[in-house]
Amino acid sequence: MQEGRPRHWRANKAAVNGFAARYYLTRNNYAEAQKYAQLALDEYSVLVDYNTQMRYGRTQSVVIDPGKPESKTVVLQYPYTHDNQTDLTDMVGWKEFLYFRMLNHGSWWYIPSQALLNLYDKDHDLRYRYHIVENYSYDRGMINPSFDYPGYIFFFKDRLPSGPTVAEMLLIKAEALARTNKPGEAMAPLNLLRANRMTPGAWVTLVATTQDDAIAKVLEERRRELPFTQRWQDIRRYNNNEYAPDDVSLTRDFYPYTVAAVQTNEAIKTYSLPKGSRRFAQPIPRTEMVASNGVIEQNKY
Repeated sequence: MQEGRPRHWRANKAAVNGFAARYYLTRNNYAEAQKYAQLALDEYSVLVDYNTQMRYGRTQSVVIDPGKPESKTVVLQYPYTHDNQTDLTDMVGWKEFLYFRMLNHGSWWYIPSQALLNLYDKDHDLRYRYHIVENYSYDRGMINPSFDYPGYIFFFKDRLPSGPTVAEMLLIKAEALARTNKPGEAMAPLNLLRANRMTPGAWVTLVATTQDDAIAKVLEERRRELPFTQRWQDIRRYNNNEYAPDDVSLTRDFYPYTVAAVQTNEAIKTYSLPKGSRRFAQPIPRTEMVASNGVIEQNKY
């Protein structure tokens, strides 16, 4: 805080504690993760209430099958946070930030999986209402009416909040409590977050009586709240702990490829990334190993 106002782009105690909470969660050190998440919240704990502080912005009309008798116009609805491509005011002023940082994706299309879409209460979860833009594939030039798919939109088409936020601290606190077998306590920060994300009177207060149930509820809420920006790190840490129910095995179908091209004339191949794979590790640059005269060894994960 400076002169009573948050300065999210400047170094501050809430941000430092938030980064520490994120670090200890990645290390599966839940006591320290909870400690630093609470310290961050003690410094700053303002949430955006999606019931009163989120709204639609400009709409976009797209003509499907132009020039054909069956052509039609589809209207896409965006949150107001989409409307400014160059003016950073909305982004810098997003009041849940502990520290202003953005994930940027040049394709302008964050594509939600069907598994992610299925997690949302589409009627009452305001994150779905404002951030999941239905028929967004038409915006990306796919104007065949047989292919319509949503996109995830936050700030314009290319930016998502990636710095630590108040919402993330609540989720870290909830997960730390759940993983240390305090299921009832873990639901309190989750329900506080959901009260600011769901339509009033239309959602059920979360209750958990077992550790497994609490962990499952926390991880589902975390995925709804933090898609894309935290998902890869979450999958890595889920696959590097002793708790089997949160394991994630990734499988995708792609054409084979070489260093020069995608081989679209070949049969589609299934690629898998199982738990414990070395491909989860970040390779150490060879130059660092050479410069160390062999002292530094390649990451064995």
